[in-house]
Amino acid sequence: MKLTDFNKSAASTLALSCLGSLQMLKPSVQLKKPVIFTIYVGAIITTGYTLFQGIHHSDLWFNAKVACWLWLTVIIANFADSLAECRGKIHAESYRKTKGESNARLLVDGKERNIHSSLLNKGDVVLCKAGDVIPADGDVCEGIATIDESAITGESAPVIRESGSDRSAVTAGSIVVSDQIKIIVTSEPGKSYLDQMIQFIEGSRRQKTPNEMALHIVLCALTILFLLRVCTLRLFADYSLAYGLQGIHHAVTIPSLIALFACSIPTSISALISAIGIAGMGRLIRRNVIAKTVSSVEIAGDIDLLILDKTGTITFGNRVATAFVSYSELSEKKIAEIAQLASLSDETPEGRSIVVLAKKIFDLRAEGLDVGKSVVIPFSSITKISGVDFLDESGSAVRSIRKGSPKTIKEYIEKLGGFYTPNVEACVNEASRQGYTPLLISDDKQIVGAVLLKDIIKGGIRERIAQMRKMGIRTVMVTGDNALIAANISAEAGVDDFIAEATPAMKLALIKAEQKSGKLVAMTGDGTNDAPALAQADVGVAMNTGTQISREAGNMVDLDSNPTKLIDIVEIGKQMLMTRGALTIFTIATDIAKYFALIPALFAAVYVTGDEKVAPLSIMNIMQLHSAKSAIISTLIFNALIIIALIPIALHGVKYRAESADVLLRKNVLIYGVGGIIAPFAGIKIIDMLLSL
Repeated sequence: MKLTDFNKSAASTLALSCLGSLQMLKPSVQLKKPVIFTIYVGAIITTGYTLFQGIHHSDLWFNAKVACWLWLTVIIANFADSLAECRGKIHAESYRKTKGESNARLLVDGKERNIHSSLLNKGDVVLCKAGDVIPADGDVCEGIATIDESAITGESAPVIRESGSDRSAVTAGSIVVSDQIKIIVTSEPGKSYLDQMIQFIEGSRRQKTPNEMALHIVLCALTILFLLRVCTLRLFADYSLAYGLQGIHHAVTIPSLIALFACSIPTSISALISAIGIAGMGRLIRRNVIAKTVSSVEIAGDIDLLILDKTGTITFGNRVATAFVSYSELSEKKIAEIAQLASLSDETPEGRSIVVLAKKIFDLRAEGLDVGKSVVIPFSSITKISGVDFLDESGSAVRSIRKGSPKTIKEYIEKLGGFYTPNVEACVNEASRQGYTPLLISDDKQIVGAVLLKDIIKGGIRERIAQMRKMGIRTVMVTGDNALIAANISAEAGVDDFIAEATPAMKLALIKAEQKSGKLVAMTGDGTNDAPALAQADVGVAMNTGTQISREAGNMVDLDSNPTKLIDIVEIGKQMLMTRGALTIFTIATDIAKYFALIPALFAAVYVTGDEKVAPLSIMNIMQLHSAKSAIISTLIFNALIIIALIPIALHGVKYRAESADVLLRKNVLIYGVGGIIAPFAGIKIIDMLLSL
């Protein structure tokens, strides 16, 4: 974006926010923010009182200034919400443009019919060719194609989607780059993931999380207490007049009392609490995560346990061949040659990495090998074995080579009459202990060697997990690997615990056990077998490319299908809670400071006796404010301007730090608590000096 375009966009957002803050002056809108509503009512009363007193009243100018700053306080409080909502609307509009409107090639009885994408229903089958925009969320039911999802995820590299795989889901708005596919629509009209995201953005301002509601109750209670305190000042004024013969009625007029009340209640956090929540939702949306419930984002900031899958989260999705090992008199080069032959029919990433490693180390090229008459045995997830049978002239197998897991190869050679020797067992265990996944190589009924696969730990994952630990969050890795491999990977990644050979039932049992002990649990998954655990977890993040059942079970959906996003979600939740806590501490601290700055100034001129020129209570006016009226106006101005100063913090969030709750609380009290006490004294004094000029 050009700088001029950015400036125009910023100016437009600012103008819309200002207009929105005025439109929010409706009583029905203000009622949703009880604390600000009391200032709203006070502004109306002060305005009416000023008009009723007439233009000849001695305090007309003072009362008018009080009324103006009360209205400005309400408008500025509205501006914070309006600005956050305008930013959300900009995001919503960008998603609408991404979704767009297009035609779809609906297949009915094998015939193609062009219809508008909005007319598609769940269960319809659509044909998508190269260059077509995918018209609706769905699963690939036939074919394979390269998809450009940059408009959805921001990732420029195209991805492959094919039927029958774990990566079969497609999202409306993405583009078919090559080939063609048939997809079955999985969403009703108006309920696609982009539709949900748009609705979530535009509806977030009308929703309150449980923590927000609890904070609102506390703020309302404080407001009631301050209201009672301000009301007693009038009684004190009457008492002072009756028994001290010195009234302070000139200082405790209705506008003054309303101004004092507005400056005493927790205005800042009340004005910003909704903006903090909306901004937090915005940060989540910019990470391409749809939260089905607003409270789930907040819960993410309070979780105690993270359940992480090993593959795709802690490690890259595919293991890589790293070495060939001989368990016989054959050389490693010969083992590599046999392993390469056995992997020619293995189209998995692991199988391809074996072919690449043999070429890299020994310059073995599959096309240069004389395989003669042979029959390839393709790898499948059921058999977990691949290989080649060499045939004689009659078509009988004269030599069979295989590659597979230790368990599969053991069963295979025992059927042929071979033996799984203790030496092989020891070598397999040692490789597993070192963190490798061994695939055994057999030549006929003899195990001749192995290929060692290595899980590659993702860069920075150890540091991220260490950050979670600092925040008091325990991490558990779940994997289908055996205990030896799981132990090595968990130690390398730095997770607190692991579960090896995990089943869906084991994941579900773990979550229930932790929740029973009072813990909040978060996990991620993409398969049908993950659905029960995703539904049970307090924060369940489903991958967009996963199965429809898993997407429906989770309370969040990651459009990027990046399992490590769970850690980002936790950080966003933490930052939102930290921001709300920091600004709450700051607001309470400023209220205390404003109380000690304003009240002494009101009573500084009381109880002067005889020829005394200085009132005895003036010593309490430590800030030496010019007058009671000047103190009130200065505090009112500061009360309004401090909201503007805090808006950037509310929208961007306080700086995230991976630390425990106790440490964060101490730092917030030190920075925002002490800062909240100092800021009013300095700010009010400066404003008072300017007004006194």
